[in-house]
Amino acid sequence: MKHTLALLVVDRPAVLSHISGLISRRAFNIESIAAGSTEQEKVTRITLVVECEEDEIDQVINQLAKLVDVIKIENLTAEKAIIRELALIKVKADSEKRSDIVDIVNIFRAKIVDVNRETMVIECSGEKEKIDALSEVLAEHGIVEIVRTGKISISRSPLPVKDM
Repeated sequence: MKHTLALLVVDRPAVLSHISGLISRRAFNIESIAAGSTEQEKVTRITLVVECEEDEIDQVINQLAKLVDVIKIENLTAEKAIIRELALIKVKADSEKRSDIVDIVNIFRAKIVDVNRETMVIECSGEKEKIDALSEVLAEHGIVEIVRTGKISISRSPLPVKDM
């Protein structure tokens, strides 16, 4: 099963490496990991999606909590949370196909962020299934390149991530 964890960590070099190393040493698969700044100076938020059994996630959380630089951690898997990904998709777009691609982009509520003579770059954010569906439809036009973020997530609760 895939578990989504939200971590607040001290913004220092090698913190991300320590976290990924700890999880990989225990032979759990990291499906995605995304890190970014927060509203607090010198604090980074990491959204981590780990594939492990239900009874093993507590072990992962306890091990992560022992790391010195981890401030807070929350398992968002069972909570009401907003989960999104971002994708940039470069697709072949000669002049004959452009209007079809624009229609597809509008249907998926994505946007075109770059256009040149041969390609268009589309930006899409949403749940994994939405991005997968857009990619599948655009594949008919010829995808040149795709880049995707991992999941990012925030609890719908009015309170921030809980203390450990």
